[in-house]
Amino acid sequence: MEFLFDNDRPIYVQLVETLRTAIVSGEYPPGARLPSVRELAIRAQVNPNTMQRALQQVEDEGLIYTERTNGKFVTKAPAKIADVKRGLALEKAKAFLAEMEGMGLSRADAVQLLIDLGGDDNGIA
Repeated sequence: MEFLFDNDRPIYVQLVETLRTAIVSGEYPPGARLPSVRELAIRAQVNPNTMQRALQQVEDEGLIYTERTNGKFVTKAPAKIADVKRGLALEKAKAFLAEMEGMGLSRADAVQLLIDLGGDDNGIA
């Protein structure tokens, strides 16, 4: 899991997003034990309290759970992970459409662009 932060949004929000993405992408599969709060804070170069707050948010969403004295684990509920993945994908799609509209493309043209790309990246890396 790589932590890259921008100055436009609170670090806590970015940590939550990074943790969600790591879970829904399978970097931490269902039932996997997460590194300790301290380890994650060191990796992200943030205060452990900030990391704990982000982890609590992810736990409140049901993506992780805590086993007393054993640590934090990814939920074993694939439906929960799929729901969060779909939500994240919808957020990204809406942001893409908004950006394309900002460039003067209609939603229909932006969607058609994606359809035209199909499985081929057309040189886009």
